[in-house]
Order: sequence, then structure tokens, then C-alpha cells
Amino acid sequence: MSWRRFFRRRKWDEERARELAYYLETETEENVARGMSREEARRAAHIKLGNATRIREEIYEMNSFGWLETLWRDLRFGARMLRKSPGFATVAVLTLALGIGANTAIFSLVDAVMLRSLPVWNPSQLIVLKWAAHNHFVSGEYSSNRDCVESEGAPGLSGCSFPLPIFEQLRSQNNAFSDMAAFAGPAPLDLSGNGPARVVFGEMVSGDYFSTLGVNAAIGRTLGPSDDSPSTSPSAVLSYAYWQSAFGGSRTVLGRTILLNKVPFTIVGVAEPSFTNLTPGKTQDLWLTIAMLPRLEISWGSRIESLTNWWLVIIGRLKPGVPLEQAQTAASLAFRNEVLYGPKPLAKAADDPEVVLTRAQDALIGMRGQIATILCLLTAAVGIILVIACANVAGLLLSRAATRQKEMAVRLALGASRTTLVRQLLTESVLLSVLGGVFGIVFAYWGVHAITGLMTGGSNQSFPYIIAPDWRVLSFVLGASILSGIFFGLAPALQSLHLDLTPALKENTSMLPGGVRRRWRIHLGNTLVVAQVALSVVVLAGAGLLVRTLENLRSINPGFDPHNMLLFGINTRHAGYKDAQVENLYRDLHEKFAAIPGVTSVSYASDTLLSGDLSGTTVGIEGLPKESDLPVDVLTVGPEFLRTMRIPLLEGRGFMPEDFRPASDKSEGGKAGNAKATRGAEQTSATASARLRVLVNEAFVRQYLEKRNPIGQRLVGGWEIIGVTGDTKYTDLRRAIHPMLYLPFTSGSAQFELRTAVDPKALIPTVRQIVKQADSNLPLVDIRTQTEQIDELLVRERLVARVSGFFGVLALVLACVGLYGLLSYEVSRRTREIGIRMALGADRRDLLRLVIGQGIVLAIVGAALGIGVALGVTRYLNSMLYGVHPDDPVTIVAVAALLVLVVLAASYVPARRAMRIDPMVAMRWE
Repeated sequence: MSWRRFFRRRKWDEERARELAYYLETETEENVARGMSREEARRAAHIKLGNATRIREEIYEMNSFGWLETLWRDLRFGARMLRKSPGFATVAVLTLALGIGANTAIFSLVDAVMLRSLPVWNPSQLIVLKWAAHNHFVSGEYSSNRDCVESEGAPGLSGCSFPLPIFEQLRSQNNAFSDMAAFAGPAPLDLSGNGPARVVFGEMVSGDYFSTLGVNAAIGRTLGPSDDSPSTSPSAVLSYAYWQSAFGGSRTVLGRTILLNKVPFTIVGVAEPSFTNLTPGKTQDLWLTIAMLPRLEISWGSRIESLTNWWLVIIGRLKPGVPLEQAQTAASLAFRNEVLYGPKPLAKAADDPEVVLTRAQDALIGMRGQIATILCLLTAAVGIILVIACANVAGLLLSRAATRQKEMAVRLALGASRTTLVRQLLTESVLLSVLGGVFGIVFAYWGVHAITGLMTGGSNQSFPYIIAPDWRVLSFVLGASILSGIFFGLAPALQSLHLDLTPALKENTSMLPGGVRRRWRIHLGNTLVVAQVALSVVVLAGAGLLVRTLENLRSINPGFDPHNMLLFGINTRHAGYKDAQVENLYRDLHEKFAAIPGVTSVSYASDTLLSGDLSGTTVGIEGLPKESDLPVDVLTVGPEFLRTMRIPLLEGRGFMPEDFRPASDKSEGGKAGNAKATRGAEQTSATASARLRVLVNEAFVRQYLEKRNPIGQRLVGGWEIIGVTGDTKYTDLRRAIHPMLYLPFTSGSAQFELRTAVDPKALIPTVRQIVKQADSNLPLVDIRTQTEQIDELLVRERLVARVSGFFGVLALVLACVGLYGLLSYEVSRRTREIGIRMALGADRRDLLRLVIGQGIVLAIVGAALGIGVALGVTRYLNSMLYGVHPDDPVTIVAVAALLVLVVLAASYVPARRAMRIDPMVAMRWE
């Protein structure tokens, strides 16, 4: 078929329509002549004409381009029908755009976080080694940078950190891997030699790291085995993003020397742009070799050759044709030989240690575990939004279909098959949904930026995942659009199958029960509205619980005053300061900070409160049955800490200047506990003499001293309690208050706290200038206010509360639009009935109650169903809630009250329209 014939089909259709009308009239007259009644004759003519037309259409569509021409004709007709109803089309497209756009935004995040493959060559062949055992046999230090989690189904304890000697042994004996490498970090490093001193994050890797991953250099070269030697010159490879931001993308960076923790490194290359990270969600500025760790004096790399320091993640690339099971057996054999029969056995045969091999795509999860819960919650919410949007448009189409009864009847009378009508209506629905998907991409783009902005907490850090449209996102948009169009267009299309031609062709079809099966249609419209209201209640109830959780956390009294506080850190260890120099530096900085106009008090500590970090130990109390192994939190603090933080001193005294003098006699004072952070860990054990004074909090007295006088009480090791402070939150707001020791700060890196009488941010330039004058190579880290630090702790709660709240309001608005559309249609359909009621004396207030009552009834039914579903669904939010139960009655009542108010507003406009109907006009209305 030629394209000319294809585009001239419309003229052929018009001629065919005239022929069919003539044929119908002729056939009817012949049937009357045979003795049939006029009605029977016309019906028989319709049947005969319909059969003949279907046969002709089937023959026509069997040719090679028939389906294409039919589709083109349906699309053109659907576009004309939408153009004739711009208001309906606009509302429907925007409704679908919101639903599809919200789902596309969340799917884009899911794609970036959960589905994106590792940015390396042939990632399916990349394997991560994990160890597993029946019993815990790891002794010494165990460091994990949250690259992976424990293996599911492992026979006992498990992990993915190995000592360096075991990595070297596995690499030398492997026959199943073509390459094997290791990495750890990233570690914070003080960088100088490129403008002002700053902190960068460097990942420590073995020399064959880049070759194992198949990652090349954008400029220069990558690190190689020759760089991973203590005797070689230190080399560094920059990440592409850091090269662009810190060095402006200049190629002259090659060969340039920078200082990392006072150690000179030569920049030898820049990694290719696609290699942003290996572990999802973790970023680094540069890569260094493992052999450089002792020079950099990083705490977890101080004893890299020890078998008791488990800190390396091992990756390998399988040889072609080697099955995973064979490689796992070989690696397990080498691992067992080392830990069971090596020079220093670490485990017993009963521990049954083994190596478990896992695909890197599945093993390296990084921050996925933290974000996955949020994404699952948001995915469920936007899925409900899309269902509500589809139900909304389905209701609008049902109402619109009533105005097209005569059109459908005429088309059937002219010989169109009911299958053709269903196809045409579904084509119009899919056309609507595709338009909604196109505009939804705009909403998705805005939504992605808004959500990632909330995830980063408004900080200067970028979202650690690359969000870019790919075939998965585009396929999702196309699939969601088509499926949505079929979903909401199916009910109106199937309704056309129940059309009865004889009454539908009469003039006043809207008042005749035979025109269409009115009860079924109205019942379906009501059902759609009830479903929208119920789903809205579910989303609103979940959003209400999450919003209340955020408010409960914000209203917690942390035990100190967080307002007007400026926080920042100074790392003297990497800058090469000794203990005596540190004491002089802090004393000098303390005086200069205190002299700044607007500063009321200054102090410092090993860590800041509510930073997410934690240090702890165990202590014993002299004279009590329980003399040891009492767990306590530990914080070392400087002068005026209690005054600066406004922590109340309840008994005894605070620290005096003589309490901060380092003593020559060191005492352990207690066994080091499991610290959840390394910062400040050097202060965990005691660093003063047997007369070291300490402060304790109320929780310590309440749990360990009972009714004894705490002042003067001695702890095992010679520590003496000199005062009792009020309870404060330490690491985060959710964690319960534990017994706590305050030790005097004598050495190490410090976190400064400045109490101000003005806006703390206004003092940041002055603080930077003072530190620069003291030492230009001393970088400031984590500079922020105390309230900003607390807000960063609540990033997840704030994100889910705001986004779920937005989706809850959106769901409610869509449900009310659906209710408004249904009531407006009912008022329009019953115009003549309302006119008759008014002519017979009905009061306008009765009409108001009639319309609003219908809306209230639908809302009550939907709310009842939604509350029942919400009580079951919100149980899965229990782990994310704080201070509120999943079945909280206050939230349920608030949601119901909000729903009633919005339903009243949505019902009032159609009710007012019904009250203003003129009876005389309504009696003549068709």
C-alpha cells in the first residue's frame, strides 16, 4: 500500500459512511416490506450491516500495512477528541504526570543505588572474598569501612576484612583467579601544597588494584605493583571529580608534589571519569598504595603486617572457565592452612574457618543498606500515588463516556464492531498516559534533585550515586505509561460493550435506564472514589507517623543547649605536633577564640556531642561487689566544657587547670571497650596518673553507685570522681543515655566548641584566619553549627517525613479531585431531576445536603477501609518510628479530621452549582 493511499483513507471513510447509511435505510425498507415492524426491521438491518462490515474490516486489516493505518487512524481520532475537551485533557495529563513522574523519580534513585552495575570492566567476573566460621576466632583489631555485610547463610560469624599477610598468602597461592587485589578506607588525610590546607579522603590499595578492576587512566598512569613498596617514591592517583574541582582539570597536575600528612606524594595520573567508586555510595579523592600506610600514620594501618589486624577487603577476578565453586574451594584451602597451621595459628579445627566467594555486585553494598529502606518506603508510596492517579482518570473517563453514548451508538449503527470501539477507547487512554509520561519526566527531574538534596542534608557534599537516564529508566517510563493507560482505560472501554443501541439513539438517553447500564457505571465510579480515599488514608497515616517521629526527635532535650554553638575540628596528629606542642597550641587558640567579639565561652573535646561517633571502655568501682567490666561511654573534655555546653553540674566540682596537667605515670584504668568510632579513641584509656580526676553523669550514679555518695568514690585504677553532671545525649538522639565518664583532655586531635552571642556562622572567617595565623598547614574540618550537626543526624527522618508528607497531601488532593469530578458529573447528569425537585418545592439546603451527603458517605466508607488497611501496613514502619506507635490513635483521628475537611471543600462546589440551577431551564435540559 502506498503512503498516498494511506493518507487518503479519511476521504474513503467518509464515502463509506454515506454508503453504509444508504445501505441501512434500504435494508430497513425491504424488511418492512417483508412484514416486519419498523423497530424489528431496523434492528435486523443493523445486525446484517454489522456482520458485513466486520468481514470487510478483517479482510482489509490482513494486508501488510492495515494495522499501521488502523493505529494511525485511531491516534488521529483520539487526538481530535482530546483537542475538543481541553479541560478534561489538561486535568488528566497533569494527574498522570504527577503519578508517573513521582514513580520515575523514585525508580531513577533505585536504579542508581540498587541496579547500576559496578563501573569496572566485566563486573560479573569480579569476586569479593569473605570469611566464615562456626565460632569467633578473630583476635586483635578488626576494622570495617562498611563495604559489605555478613554473608547470608554463613555457618557462623563472618566478615570481609582480612589481615595483609593472609591476602599476600592467598594471592601467591591462587590458581583460580587471574588477578587479585585489596583495598581499605578511605582515610581522612591532611593535604597541603595546593592552596590552603584541607582534608581529603584517600583509599589505600594494593599495586594491582587498577589492573584487577580493568580501570584505565584519563591522563598519566594508574598505580602498579612497583608503587606498592616501602622503598619506592610515594605516588598518588586522583579521582576525575577531584581533579576537576581541586586542580581545574589542568594536565600540568602530572608530576606535581602534594603533602599528605606531611609526606610528599607525586601525582602520577587521574582515573577515568566513569570510575567514581567501587563500593556504592563511598567516594574518595585519591588512591595511594598500602605500603605508604606506616608513613601516613593512620591509626588502623599502624601494624599492617600483623595477623591480628583485620582491615583489608580482598577482590579477585575469576579466570575464564573457572567455576565459582572451584575457586571457593581453592581459596578456602589456602585460608585454612594459614589460620589453622600457619606460624601463628589463629583458629582451631572446630571453628571450621572457610572462605565464601560472592559476586562483587552483591557483596559490596556500601550505603545501600541505609538507603534501601527509605527507597522501599518511597516506592510503596509512589506506587499508591500512581494507582490513585489512574483511578482518578478512570473516573473522569467514565463520566466523559456518558456524554459519548450517542457517538458510540451511531458508530455501532454504522457497522463498527464493539472490538473496534474498545480498541479506539484504549488508544485514547494510552495516548493520554503517554502524554502524562512525557510531562512526568519534567516532574521526575525536579523530584530527583529535591530528594537527593534532602538526602545530603543540605551540605556541600554531592549525592554519592550517579543518577543519569539510561535504558532502564526510559523503559520504566514507557512501560508505566502504557500500563497506566490500559489500566484506567479498561473500565470505560468495557462499558461500551454493554451499550444498547435502541434507547441510546433516542434523544433523552440520560433519563432512560436502558441507554446504558447506569447502576453498574455509577457503582464503578463510586468504587473508584472509595478506593482513592482509602489509599489516601494509608499514605496519610504513614506520613503522619513519620512526621510525628521527626517532631519527637526534634523535641528531645539533649541535656545541653545546642543553640549559638560553632563547632570545628583540628587534627594535630597528622600535622606532626607532639604532646607539648599540642598543649601550647590549644592554650593559644583558646585565648584567641575567647577574645573574638561575640564569643561568650570556648572549650574543646575529643569529640562533639551528637556527632554520630562514640568512644567507650569498661571500669571497675572499688568497694563494690561488681568491681570490673562496667561499660561506660567516655569523652575527654577541655577547660570550661560544662560551661560552654551548658551542662549542669549537680554535685561536686568541675575540672580545674591542674587536672589537665599530663602526669609521668600512666595507668590503664580499664579495659578498652568496643569503640564505634576511631576519633578520640586514643583518649579511651586513662592518660594521667593514679590521681586522675573524672566526672560522671547521673546515669552512672543511678546504675552503678545506687545510694552511695559519688564524690570521692574511686574507680579501679585510681580514678577519683570529683563531680556529677546532668545526663546528655552522646552519639545520637535515638540512643538511650548510658553511664558516662568525662576525662580531662591532655593530647590528641580536638573538636572546638564556641558559644556565641551572635550568629555563629558570621564568625567562621575570623576563626579560619586565627587558625591560619597559628599554622597555615593546619586544616579546619567539619566546621558547622551544633544545630546543623543535629540536623544531619536527622537527615533520614527529615527525608522520609517530608517526602511521605508531600505524597500524602498529593494523594489526598488527587482523591478529592476524583470526588469532585464524580459529584460534578452527578449534578450535571441529574440536572433535570434537580429542576423537577425544585419545581415541586424542594429547599436549596436539601439539595446541598443531597450532594454533600453523597460525598461524605463515600469519604466515610473509604476512610473506614483505609484505616483498616493502614493499621496493618504501618506495622512495617515500626523500626523507623520514635515515641509513637504504629496504631497511634491521635494520628488516625488527625488524618480522619483532615480528610473530612477536604471532602467538604471538594463537595461544596458541585453542591453550590446544584443550588443555582434554574428550574425552568432544567425542565428543558437534555
